[in-house]
Amino acid sequence: MVICGVYKLIRNILFRFEAESVHYFSMNALKFFHSLPLISGLMAKMFRPPHVKPVQLWNLSFKNTIGLGAGFDKNARYLDELQMLGFGFVEIGTVTPLAQSGNEKPRLFRLPKDKAIINRMGFNNDGADVIAERLQIWKKRNTDMIIGANIGKNKATSNEDAWKDYETCFVKLQPWVDYMVVNVSSPNTPGLRDLQQKDALKKILQTLTDHNAKMGMKKPLLLKIAPDLDKETTDQVIDLCLQLKLDGLIVSNTTISRNNLQSDKKTIDSTGAGGLSGKPLQQMSVELVKYVHQKVKDQMIIIASGGIFNADDVKEKKDAGANLFQVWTGFIYEGPFIVKKILGKN
Repeated sequence: MVICGVYKLIRNILFRFEAESVHYFSMNALKFFHSLPLISGLMAKMFRPPHVKPVQLWNLSFKNTIGLGAGFDKNARYLDELQMLGFGFVEIGTVTPLAQSGNEKPRLFRLPKDKAIINRMGFNNDGADVIAERLQIWKKRNTDMIIGANIGKNKATSNEDAWKDYETCFVKLQPWVDYMVVNVSSPNTPGLRDLQQKDALKKILQTLTDHNAKMGMKKPLLLKIAPDLDKETTDQVIDLCLQLKLDGLIVSNTTISRNNLQSDKKTIDSTGAGGLSGKPLQQMSVELVKYVHQKVKDQMIIIASGGIFNADDVKEKKDAGANLFQVWTGFIYEGPFIVKKILGKN
């Protein structure tokens, strides 16, 4: 497709500039064009994926199974534009109770030779109150794209009190989204992954499960897990989720591994710490999806995340047991036609 070749040319130019600045420049440019009715209509036709049969999960109707993972639209600012690109669902966040600026910049890096991204954003977001209000306004005029909210704790909150942060975010956001995701697996908030240990995780999940049952409309509750856990901890996490009857798992978050990369060591070392996403995570994610599915069978929905760039990647995750699929790094490298290309080959 000629227009895909044009995107590659544009991408090569954009990749000459700092990654986080380019991200916001690109999304704000898309927002500007979307605000022009004539151009917006043409773009909607151009990006519209082929019609596929909606998928019914959790009493929700997904227009298609291709979603955008958390971290791309942290603050729910670009939902109209992402809907125009054909996504069946979008996960906003990670959202924390209080607004925070995240880690020092630069904190987002590309590894083009590996089709990968390294980030250490640190849950930069506008805070639960502002984002909840934004979602409430959006929901009043949009109902056909599924929205999830990914929640976490503020950096300054101790792990002992972390459950309170998750509770705060849950109560404020749950009424305005279609599903909720607990994020204790990001490598970019110090000590956060320690919350994946059984006792700490049970406190968080039990609190949210209890709230979910009491609120006006119960929403699906999911946990996002790390790909770096040892087998024993992974089993404990899965068993706890089954015990509490969680609705799903997102498999998986970014990895702290730097194994088998094609980029030179100097480039990799210069990026520093952070979570690695993209093609290097693909096989690790597939194996974890397969393992999780063997454990949970049909008791929980699995959303696959990690290294999805095309229709073959989706098929591989589906064969491993996934029900829904999230792109993120693939969106950066493949461009705004990614949903259309994936669904056009399925």
